[in-house]
Formats: sequence, structure tokens, C-alpha cells
Amino acid sequence: MKKLALLLIFAITISACSSNDEDTYFAQDVEVLYNLAADQLERRRFAAAAVLFDEVERQHPYSIWARRSQLMAAFAHYEANQYEDSVLSAERFLALHPGNASASYAYYLIAMSHYEQITDIGRDQRKTEDALQALDQIIRRYPNTEYARDAKLKLDLTKDHLAGKEMEVGRFYQRQRQYLAAIGRFRSVIENFQTTSHTPEALHRLVECYLAIGIVSEAQTVAAVLGHNFPESKWYRFSYALLSGQELAPEAKTKGDSWLEKIFGIF
Repeated sequence: MKKLALLLIFAITISACSSNDEDTYFAQDVEVLYNLAADQLERRRFAAAAVLFDEVERQHPYSIWARRSQLMAAFAHYEANQYEDSVLSAERFLALHPGNASASYAYYLIAMSHYEQITDIGRDQRKTEDALQALDQIIRRYPNTEYARDAKLKLDLTKDHLAGKEMEVGRFYQRQRQYLAAIGRFRSVIENFQTTSHTPEALHRLVECYLAIGIVSEAQTVAAVLGHNFPESKWYRFSYALLSGQELAPEAKTKGDSWLEKIFGIF
């Protein structure tokens, strides 16, 4: 009951502060305040917990509790789906305590906050790109941690998502007969996201675009790359059907990795 009473007093105080111009608040003992926040976290009242953890830092900025509260606030904001606030709290923790043992978790929270904001490929992919960079940073900084292992899985999904966006834009340009713009998008998939599931289709679309603008030798070369790497793919069958009856370009007749590297420099 004592803890509940304190929580009610604190809530009333915060509410009152929000309606006043003056920045005043009811100071509380740091341990009491931190325990109130932890209690709300345990009850899965994440938004309330985040407010309380932020208040610990506000009222007691130089205490050891403030350092703990920064990271706990980042976690509580994340669980409350307040992803921007989670990123801000985690970044503040890292700025003040870059060498802390919990820094890897702060980076992980930042990455997950971006990852949770990934939208469908029909919308802007800025958050997907942010997630890609944050996940890659975890893998580079903490390669042997559980966070890195999870980040690698999510990184593959993130890359596949970005490749899907490039494919969507490329197909749009292709339908509009803006073939050079489409070629740029499909090549981006091959060069930047070659390990994703979209690579076979990107190669086939390149074949279509090169044929559309009359560069048959390039279409044949790309089809050979497609056949060499994805011989069982339906996209290779489609490209083969398009090019059937046409003699392959000289560079496409040679099997092996050397000519693939010469053409794209990526396989």
C-alpha cells in the first residue's frame, strides 16, 4: 500500500507539472523512485515505467541509478512501442557510458527499434535502411554475442526487404518503358543484395530490359550468369525461352567463375 500511495502521489505531481509553465516537480528518494519504475515494469505497464525511469535520471542525474535508468527507460520505451524514445534513451546511454558492459545491449535496442518500424515495400524504406546499418554495427562491434547472432538473422530479412523495394521500383520503370532506369534498379539488387531471394528475378528482368533496348549480347551474357548460378530457377527458364534460337555471345560460352567475375565482379 505504501508503494501504491507513493506512485499515486508521483502521478498526480507529474500531471500537475504538465499543466504549469514552471518546471517544478516533487523530489523523491532515488531508490524509491527506481523501485516504483521497476514495479511498473514487472506489471508490464511499460509506458508508465518509462516515465518513471526517465524521472530517476531527471531528479538524480549523477547517481548510479541514473545510468541504470537510462537503459531501463530505453527497454521500457521499446516494449511500449515508443521506438523513437527508445532510440533516444539508448543513444544517450551510449554517449555518456560508451565503455559500459551493457553497451552491446544499448546498440541492440537501437537496432530492434529501427527494425520494428520497417514498413511494407510500397512505402518509404528509410527505417529499413536505419535498421540495416544498426544491425550491421552490432555484428561488427560484438561478433561473438547473442545479439550479433540475432542481428545476422534480421539482417538477412532486412536486406531481402530492401531488395524487394528495388525490384518493385525496377518493375515500375520497366512497365513505363524506362529501361535504363529499370536496369539501374535491377543491377542494384544484384550488386548490393545478391544473397537475397530476389536475385534470380533481377537477372531475368535485366535480360528483358537489354532485349527491349536491343543489346542482345548483354541479354545473353546475363542469361548465362542466371543459368550458371540458378539453373533450376523458373526465371532461367523464362530467359532461356526469350533467347531460344539466338547464338550466345562469345563471353557467355565459357563456363567457370572467371568470366562471371569479369562481367559483374560480384559472384
